[in-house]
Amino acid sequence: MKLKHLFPSLFIFIYSFSFSQLKPVKNKTTYPFWINIPEKESSEKQPVLIFLHGKSLSGTNLNRVRRYGVLYAMDKGKKIPGIVVAPQLAKGNWNPDKVLEVLEYVKKNYNVDESRIYVCGMSLGGYGTLHFAGKHADKITAAVAICGGGNVSDGCKLATIPLWIQHGDVDYIVPMSESKKVVDAIKKCNENADVTFTIIKGGNHGNVERLFHEDAIYDWLFKQKRN
Repeated sequence: MKLKHLFPSLFIFIYSFSFSQLKPVKNKTTYPFWINIPEKESSEKQPVLIFLHGKSLSGTNLNRVRRYGVLYAMDKGKKIPGIVVAPQLAKGNWNPDKVLEVLEYVKKNYNVDESRIYVCGMSLGGYGTLHFAGKHADKITAAVAICGGGNVSDGCKLATIPLWIQHGDVDYIVPMSESKKVVDAIKKCNENADVTFTIIKGGNHGNVERLFHEDAIYDWLFKQKRN
């Protein structure tokens, strides 16, 4: 092989090897999804982190889901200590029952620690996270919703699990009031509910994506455990 052909081939090999554990799953559930399995999954039960993307990543090209968020952070080197699942929505809003279908498939086919199942999302995925948690709180351990919102009627259900809701104070796409009204509904149902509302100073609808590249949300999620 000529030297000029060696380096591109070597790069492709290294890139493929680096992300060999991240694989697409299609035609098994309504939502196709990416899944990343830790090497020790065969011998140890693993926590699960589900990432729900925003509207701009919707479609039928699964690679779009890697453009920002948890998978993008992983592509940049972020290590996530568990099974990572990232479904894709073709259009419209996230359906909690279809997200549950993905979770049930993962539980059936992989070595899952059912006491540590987490959901996070941003924008439309933030809404999806709180809609999913609001309907199926008994199926998950904790959730992080960024620059989204939810149903105030789900307040009492959401009050049963640890939640971290975050929103930028200069978000002109989804106003911060969307998150605040859900937090208020949770607190109205149970003033001692384990919900944290973080206002991100200078945060707009796009730059809060940086949170997926930092340790804080992962450290907080993965320390939560359901009895």
